[in-house]
Amino acid sequence: MHPILASGRRVLLYVLAWALILALLAAILWASSGVDWRTAVLGLAPACLLFAFVCLSPWYLCRALPLRAPNRAVAPSLGAAAAGSAIFVGAARLASPLLAPHLALLFALGVLLYLLSTGLHYAAIASVEQREAEGRATEARALARESQLQALKFQLNPHFLFNSLHSIAALATLDGARAREMCIRLSDFLRSSLSLGDRESIPLREELALARSYLEVERVRFGARLQVEESVDSACEDCLAPALLLQPLVENAVKHGVAGLVEGGAIRLSACRTGAGVLIEIENAFDPESAAPPRDGIGLAHVRRRLAMRYGDDAFFSARADGAVYRVSLRLPCE
Repeated sequence: MHPILASGRRVLLYVLAWALILALLAAILWASSGVDWRTAVLGLAPACLLFAFVCLSPWYLCRALPLRAPNRAVAPSLGAAAAGSAIFVGAARLASPLLAPHLALLFALGVLLYLLSTGLHYAAIASVEQREAEGRATEARALARESQLQALKFQLNPHFLFNSLHSIAALATLDGARAREMCIRLSDFLRSSLSLGDRESIPLREELALARSYLEVERVRFGARLQVEESVDSACEDCLAPALLLQPLVENAVKHGVAGLVEGGAIRLSACRTGAGVLIEIENAFDPESAAPPRDGIGLAHVRRRLAMRYGDDAFFSARADGAVYRVSLRLPCE
């Protein structure tokens, strides 16, 4: 339904606007051809009432032929203007035979009014699209801040810090070098996360480095039980990605995958260019007898929503189990 027709108040305001147009058309006929004012108003009133609703039709034409393809929109718009003006002229002729000598002028005025309506509809649609884009951008920024807050909350999670410090304490008596390495990697991970500040997008190389930093901390904790395999195409490292996009994915891979296997397993991280986009995949072994991470778990749902808000239909996300392997794939444009 046309937005104007969805509200009685809007319909009333629209009819009042056409009352002003009726007065303007009557004034033009009086000034250019000496047509009596009353005759012009009475003859044009029913025609203007009909034409007012004809001039709502550009809404559907403008949505079908957006200005992104102007060459496709010109001819249909002119044809629709001529057809709409012909309806206007025919209605005026039937309402008042005295207007017959002025039908050419009325036809030209009708074409101009219809084209003006088309332009206003394009402007209205552009305004709506801009507001929607601003809304998506605002929500994307909110999601980015939410993601950062969640990451900071995780970083300061007593359970995570306890496990890390416990590992450091255990290593200190057995392997001082590894204990120092654990301290360094933990501090690097925390420092890297905190240094993001309010950045919404970062180069993929930085996002991958943050994921590696997290996995290095976990590798010290799990030892040989956690193996990390990586395949990253250097051509995609400069592409921008939402900050902290991968952290919940690698966290899930450790929590729901390797941590549940007695002998451990491997996490595979790959990134490559695919045309104008970047394909990122994270695979991890898991116990098929245990429940796989839910498709709509908090971490996965958050990543899926961030991609949808940032890129719309230009992004792709899937998470699925294949035998004893759980695979998360996401594709986003390379900006």
